[in-house]
Amino acid sequence: MKTSGLVELEAVLAVARHRSFRAAADELSVSTSALSHAVAALEARIGVRLFNRTTRSVALTEAGAQFVGSVAPALSTIREALDQAGSFRDTPSGTLRINASVGAAKQVMPVFIAYLQRYPEMKLDLVTEGRLIDIVVEGYDAGIRLAETVPQDMIAVPFGDRQRFAVVGSPEYFAKHKPPRTPADLKAHRCIRSRMPSGQIYQWEFERRGQAVRVDVEGTLTLDEPGLMLAAARDGLGLAYLTEWNVNADLAGGTLVRVLEDWTPPLDGLCLYYTGRRHAPAGLRALIETIREHADAVRKRAAAPAKKSRRGAATGG
Repeated sequence: MKTSGLVELEAVLAVARHRSFRAAADELSVSTSALSHAVAALEARIGVRLFNRTTRSVALTEAGAQFVGSVAPALSTIREALDQAGSFRDTPSGTLRINASVGAAKQVMPVFIAYLQRYPEMKLDLVTEGRLIDIVVEGYDAGIRLAETVPQDMIAVPFGDRQRFAVVGSPEYFAKHKPPRTPADLKAHRCIRSRMPSGQIYQWEFERRGQAVRVDVEGTLTLDEPGLMLAAARDGLGLAYLTEWNVNADLAGGTLVRVLEDWTPPLDGLCLYYTGRRHAPAGLRALIETIREHADAVRKRAAAPAKKSRRGAATGG
């Protein structure tokens, strides 16, 4: 097989995934012109046009769709063979493509930094988006999401502590509005509504003593990014429903006040997940090990203050 053969096939699959030569070129770290020449060379060699191109769009032809459907599994098998051979290296190398929500990516960045420092021959390609995707179809090695959203056919590696949501508002807001005591009281409050990637408005979820409640809150502001919701809550525009990870600093600093805490039980935390249908590449196995080491370190740090607190309680401190 010519060396260029695999490059051309990877180029076709990348363009098919992104429906864009520019985005595919960015993924493969090549110029758009080089990618276009690679695809054109393959089309010329097999005598079939694989893509219909216009100035605004790129779409597979019928022949192209059949070609991609046949080539993608074969190329996946070849990649797996290369990964297995590469696993015998002392140091993992290559590129890992990871898909995560923005919040998950922010939380896992310390692990990614430690991973890249430990394995300098590895590269991470992290894509953040709110929508849930099929990481296999979209060409990712792994995803990072809350455990409850991970597909059941995936292998999940827990990362970090359990998480809780929090209803928060500014002191200025509560100076003018009586704090809600139950989720039903939210009907009398201005709330910062959250739009999900699907376009639907998220209904705030609560649970206490086995009673689950969903509230379609009212408000004059609808946003789709936690950082913007946090800023709006600080400015007194209404109540926000965010993860503790997003609001802990503000709660500690007094810029936000929490309500309905007894209605927000903990949820399983983040997981890195990947398919078990093929051999995990060496780079992914190394990332999993780094995540587990980080999780163990977090648990040990969390346990240390608890022991000190018990000693203080025993001595009246």
